[in-house]
Amino acid sequence: MDKAKKGIVGLIVLISIIFSIMFSACTKLNLSADQNGVVSTNIDVIDVNVTDDEAGNTNSTGSTGIAADNGNSNENSQDNNSADKSGGNVNNDSGGNEPEENSAGDDKVDVKDRKKIEVKALYLTGWTVGHPEKLEHYINLANSTEINSYVVDIKDDDGYVGYESNVPAVREIGAWKKKYDVDKVLKAFHDNNIHVIGRIVCFKDPVLSGKKPELAVKHVNGGLWKEKNSNGEMISWLNPYEKDSWPYLIEIAREAVEKGFDEIQFDYVRFPSGDKKVMDFGQNRPEKYKTINEFLRYARNELPGVVLSADIFGIVCESPGDTEDIGQYLETIGLDIDYISPMLYPSHYALGQVVNGIKFPKPDLEPYAVVYNSLVKAKNRISQVQGYKADVRPYIQDFTASWIGEGNYQVYTAKQVREQIQAVYDAEYKEWILWDARNKYEEDALLKE
Repeated sequence: MDKAKKGIVGLIVLISIIFSIMFSACTKLNLSADQNGVVSTNIDVIDVNVTDDEAGNTNSTGSTGIAADNGNSNENSQDNNSADKSGGNVNNDSGGNEPEENSAGDDKVDVKDRKKIEVKALYLTGWTVGHPEKLEHYINLANSTEINSYVVDIKDDDGYVGYESNVPAVREIGAWKKKYDVDKVLKAFHDNNIHVIGRIVCFKDPVLSGKKPELAVKHVNGGLWKEKNSNGEMISWLNPYEKDSWPYLIEIAREAVEKGFDEIQFDYVRFPSGDKKVMDFGQNRPEKYKTINEFLRYARNELPGVVLSADIFGIVCESPGDTEDIGQYLETIGLDIDYISPMLYPSHYALGQVVNGIKFPKPDLEPYAVVYNSLVKAKNRISQVQGYKADVRPYIQDFTASWIGEGNYQVYTAKQVREQIQAVYDAEYKEWILWDARNKYEEDALLKE
């Protein structure tokens, strides 16, 4: 009897073991099916989302945030009217916080990581980087000095994208010129760990405004309002109030990010300066600065995760509100973008200009003090604005402004350039960009590394 009981118990144990093994196998098969189906599908979705964020594609979440009008011009930077120069929030509804961590542990690089570089840059035209010897020169310069970044034209103030663009609207109006091979240039810079900021001139666009006059600033007497370039050519501008031009600019930016530009910098992100009495912007329009802010917010929504910046007149750091009536108001223009780049060229300040309570009879002769006081004033004003997102990354002068008249200017050498860089640091900022429309820089001003 005891043997029978032991036999029955043994049989039950054996059956239990066999059942356990079978159950484990079945469970393993089901888990394997899940991993090959659902989990792998989720990974594919994650990859797509990362691509969208990094490429700057539109996302349905509609995050808010953005980013150039520099007084920078390739017309010799002769006045604040002729020149302007282009960080970003993430793909969520929090209005500019870091991307949420993904539980799958993907490789997404958040915006903060992409902003960690302390930019020390030069501006380069499309024609410059399209020249093999010059491209090699600037790569070597970055490899041997403190320079770690370049601002390169995507679309300059001639209205042309500087490389072959596949944006349908650009191709439709023939708005590109082969100034450089964008893929070759970006690869060359990135192979040498050089950060590339793409500059897009926004509303000073004689090509689109000429092809589509309904989008242009009108003259009160009829036809298009035009201004004279330094070469004597009369050119038209886009009217920022006409929002049908906004997607055109964003699609150019989106394509550029997809090609590999690390940031987008918006220049001429403003209304034209000059005699407003002869300009017709339409009836019942909001204040100009509200429209410029709206454009930047739109850009942020359309380019989630892309580092965006905006170039602004240097005097905006001093002037209250939108004194210049161009749509640039210091306390509001940086609410939705990563950087503002005030163009702090001493030569562009009026004789006798007061900056931060100090009068400068001849600003070009005092580069350190003009840059330092402009930045201190800007810092004080911005510090009082809750939720201000943009950091300050100024453009500084590396050219001689002989056109402002004998006695009012000085020859800018490495000494004057270095004084301005020191002013940036003394104002407790860390980043800067040198501007010379001709790309003839005082390279002796750059620290060797």
